[in-house]
Amino acid sequence: MIKDIRTLRFGVNYTPTGNWYYCWNDFDAGSIARDLDSIAGLEADHIRLPLIWPYFQPNPAFVCPAHLEHLRVLMALARERGLDVCLSMLNGWLSGYAFRQAFEVRESVYTSERLWNAQELYFRKVSDAVREFANFMCFDFGNEMNCCWQAPDVRDGDRWHERMMRLTHELFPDRAHVNGIDDIPWFEPETFSPRTIAKTQSIIALHCWAFFTGAIEQDNGNLFGKASIHLIDLMAALARAFAGDPVKPIWVQEYGMCADWMPAKDIPRFLEEATLNGIRGGASWFTWWTSHDIDRSFAFESLEYSLGLIGNDQKIKPQGEVFRELARTYRRRPCELDAARTLDVSPPQQHNRAATWEWLLALDSPATRDAAAEVAHKVQEEGGR
Repeated sequence: MIKDIRTLRFGVNYTPTGNWYYCWNDFDAGSIARDLDSIAGLEADHIRLPLIWPYFQPNPAFVCPAHLEHLRVLMALARERGLDVCLSMLNGWLSGYAFRQAFEVRESVYTSERLWNAQELYFRKVSDAVREFANFMCFDFGNEMNCCWQAPDVRDGDRWHERMMRLTHELFPDRAHVNGIDDIPWFEPETFSPRTIAKTQSIIALHCWAFFTGAIEQDNGNLFGKASIHLIDLMAALARAFAGDPVKPIWVQEYGMCADWMPAKDIPRFLEEATLNGIRGGASWFTWWTSHDIDRSFAFESLEYSLGLIGNDQKIKPQGEVFRELARTYRRRPCELDAARTLDVSPPQQHNRAATWEWLLALDSPATRDAAAEVAHKVQEEGGR
């Protein structure tokens, strides 16, 4: 039986401070232990951990034993700190970089039987490596796979998704395995159909980025407008509409904010309000992107450097303090479903970004009304002082 999918959980997408995800090739258990100490200090209960597929499986018939041992060491370190671990497998797409397989050639990741056999070997070898660890949380098929590998026909993506769902549930029947796609398939046709994604996961993984979804544009740059600050509960309603289930469990697998998009001093408030709106909208699990700021000695787009709850120096940032308080207050509570039950609606009739945003912004749920009333009350109180 899959447990806890209707219980509030709080975690982070883990970004190693030492050599980013290149650390899989230059493994330093001490550095990772320090990172996990800081994450545990946030009172997080889980991490989402990207594996780099070409590093772990450089050949279709070979999965590297050294990398599997690195993974086992990390799993043990996480277990010692009370952290469950979601393994994101086919990466793939990470922070603007595409890690493609050397043996892809011109075949499709989604339709090639040769590439499927390689993927199956990889999942089976990783499963063997982590089977003894009770803190193994689930498989995520890959981080935003549709960014790295597109299927022109969504039926091909859907068939692959359903096949991978069968494999992962064969390997670990009692886990809630997910496909961590980005926002695009929810808004327009790309690689996977939203109905298949919504109906086949025990808990729907959502990536709720105000910038990448276009929410900031919908709010004319106001990051505390309805589209941005309510993006989690709005996207949860959208996913549930495609699932045909107004109380389908929701995992906010990625959400975040950086100093490129709003003043750093406002990020703690954004984190708090977005999370509370997600809780009111009935989401179960919240996993912030990301744990730590990236070391600026590495070349990334500027937005990537300030997404952490913790600095690269292990100091908890103000938004990390807010996250910790939310985790202390809400973790293990049953998720709130009263508002979600009122939104038993059909999905948008047209599957394009304009129609989807029109549908989202027309939603008037108790979650959005309650949040608006709370803000108005705060403003009234402050005005009377």
